[in-house]
Amino acid sequence: MMKTEQLILEKLEKIEKEVGEIRENMPDKDMFLTSEEELLLEESYENEKKGELVTSDNLRKEIGI
Repeated sequence: MMKTEQLILEKLEKIEKEVGEIRENMPDKDMFLTSEEELLLEESYENEKKGELVTSDNLRKEIGI
């Protein structure tokens, strides 16, 4: 029974080490766009191509800030 327990402990230690390595190399979830953000970005690109974007300075002037 001791041999089985030792094997289990060794495997658990290996798994723990691997999980630690995965966590260290895992990209930050905020690096990825949501599907809604992807659509908004595409819409922005299309608006830029059409010349429909407004600069923040012009927007401030339009709303009187």
